[in-house]
Amino acid sequence: MLPWKRLLRPLTALLLTAAVAAVPATAAHAASAPDSGWNDYSCRPSAAHPHPVVLVHGTFANSTDNWLTLAPYLEARGYCVFSLDYGQLPGVPLVYGLGPIDKSAEQLQVYVDKVLAATGAAKADLVGHSQGGMMPRYYLKFLGGAAKVNTFVGIAPDNHGTTLDGLTELLPYFPGAEDVISSAAPGLADQVAGSAFLAKLNAGGDTVPGVHYTVIATKYDEVVTPYTSQFLSGSDVHNVLIQNLCSVDLSEHALLGLTDRIAFHEVANALDPAHATATNCLSALS
Repeated sequence: MLPWKRLLRPLTALLLTAAVAAVPATAAHAASAPDSGWNDYSCRPSAAHPHPVVLVHGTFANSTDNWLTLAPYLEARGYCVFSLDYGQLPGVPLVYGLGPIDKSAEQLQVYVDKVLAATGAAKADLVGHSQGGMMPRYYLKFLGGAAKVNTFVGIAPDNHGTTLDGLTELLPYFPGAEDVISSAAPGLADQVAGSAFLAKLNAGGDTVPGVHYTVIATKYDEVVTPYTSQFLSGSDVHNVLIQNLCSVDLSEHALLGLTDRIAFHEVANALDPAHATATNCLSALS
């Protein structure tokens, strides 16, 4: 066995263990988000907000913890809100988004159908953070999702992969390193800039007709680098750099999706463009 493989296997295991240990105690019930509040399958979309909103968590996250702030924010504005867990690995509890991303997209496909059947809505809106802001594009492009989704909002998405501040560019110098990562956590390998998964996802254009796309990024993102790789190209795309709306917003990758109400205001604008209002630093108080 190559020495790099011997080093990377325990390193990958340690990363997974640390991620599990870092999950708050509230994740103990992460398999299903709160029944009181979001994931209420008796919720019926209103005429003002006819599309249920499906929240798609990021890597090393789950359907509860990723959305403890945004889900109530949207509920308070009259939306039916739902979230799912996807990308589970055997023996790794509480933190998800680690399995092959094309298989995770199939899980999203099943879940959206479940939400549409329960709510009676013709289409859903999707809001995702990190991997969750990229993975649904596979569903839209290859699994028929474009016919079932009106708006897709990606918060700090790795649409064109990440170099992790250049670290991934070192992988080719360590024979076998990519194979170890792919076998231990394929969902991570799929997100590396230049992966076969991303090549397939982005071939022929970033978007599909009929879906409204919004991307919300921060220049302080330390996970998806460079941050400009998050932006999409297409005729129905709104790319947002949060610092252009509030220059003193210091949110990095995680906080942009977890707590940043300025970003949340942009999410609300994307979901209801007919009633959009200007986003600025004061939106943190809205």
